[in-house]
Amino acid sequence: MTPTLGIIPPQRLNALIIRSTIVAALGGLLFGFDTAVISGITQAITQKYSLSPAALGWTVASALIGTVLGSIFAGLPGDRYGRRDSLRGLAVLYLVSAIGCAVAWNWHVLLLFRFIVGLAIGGSSVLGPMYIAEISPARWRGRMVAFFQFNIVLGIVVAYVSNYLIGLLDLGANEWRWKLGISVVPALLFFAMLFGIPRSPRWLVKKRRVEEARQVLIGIGERDVEGELEAIVASMSATRQSGNEPLFRWKYRKPIMLAILVAFFNQVSGINAILYYLNHIFERAGFTKVSGDLQAIAVGVTNLLFTMIAMIIIDKVGRRPLLLGGSIAMVACLTACVVMLRSETQGHFLIWPLAGFIASFALSSGAVIWVYISEVFPNSVRSKGQSLGSSSHWIVSAALSVVFPQLTASYIWVPFAFFAVMMAVQFFVVLFFFPETKGITLEAMQKKLGIASYS
Repeated sequence: MTPTLGIIPPQRLNALIIRSTIVAALGGLLFGFDTAVISGITQAITQKYSLSPAALGWTVASALIGTVLGSIFAGLPGDRYGRRDSLRGLAVLYLVSAIGCAVAWNWHVLLLFRFIVGLAIGGSSVLGPMYIAEISPARWRGRMVAFFQFNIVLGIVVAYVSNYLIGLLDLGANEWRWKLGISVVPALLFFAMLFGIPRSPRWLVKKRRVEEARQVLIGIGERDVEGELEAIVASMSATRQSGNEPLFRWKYRKPIMLAILVAFFNQVSGINAILYYLNHIFERAGFTKVSGDLQAIAVGVTNLLFTMIAMIIIDKVGRRPLLLGGSIAMVACLTACVVMLRSETQGHFLIWPLAGFIASFALSSGAVIWVYISEVFPNSVRSKGQSLGSSSHWIVSAALSVVFPQLTASYIWVPFAFFAVMMAVQFFVVLFFFPETKGITLEAMQKKLGIASYS
């Protein structure tokens, strides 16, 4: 079998692949928890620190500013020290930020530790999917990388449930500290479990540790170890010949465009802004604090269930059909949200189109983004490309999080209308510009995109 054909030999998932994927994806759980938990404390910190809508927006965005920097620079330690060991460093940041947020003695200290957790989130969004993509067999790669997204969504559900349960304990003025500090538990678990998984075989080859890479490939049950190793070595040899190759070159224009576009449209769907301000949205629609918390759990569970479905079908249906179908469904659901939010009598029905939007997003852009970005870049610039796609995602997310409270101050429906229009645009962009990537080896993908890096 030649590595250039991209033909995938039958291969079963073994215990090492499954364990490695689960552990790497725990960074996604912390990612989801620490981004969504803020939705349960916006009212409390607004009252404690007398925050204006603009100040509240910057409070939420403080973590997202960290994610931008974390995603931009995570590729550097990822290349130097390896994906696995760099994830250990991120686990420490998660732990420090959880403790810091719990004991924060003023608003500026809270912003500092939210910024630190943002660094960890941004780094996880780069290194987690990259590690999973590089250790997974091509025919399973979509589902394995999508497990990272599953853990993000699971983390969001855990955050909503945690906020609800802590809210029932009547902890008074310190309730919000417990909501933020509880993430110390999964952070410790993440750090400990990272000592039980192997390094990425592609990183090992890049560091000329070919025999170690061979042992990892044997350990994960690769059927054609020598063929796969030959393809990786050939690709990395071309990388060394070109030196420390910059990402922004003409030959990489297609993967750069695809990574930026899939990240941009992922966020202008409104998903993160809606999740961060979910309790605020329900409050504006007429729900009480407790009922708003329960509605948030319902939304989170919907997200989780449909992410599970997406994991099952992504390698069968493909990335492109999911994005196209999801675009149509999200336009319909977001339009229904606009109608209900503009009505004075239909606000209590908001949960239904909002849940429909969440389900549509989970089946499409939510499942595809990290998979797609991890697939389209060649080995020579994958770290840089993953950072570019992830940072693009977080820059848009931060911008929307800052302006969302101000946009909704007068008319809560305005951003939903904008999101609907953007999803209509996404449909046509995907239709005309996005290639399918399912079932193609990472090395063969380079040729499909017109990037010849091995002969």
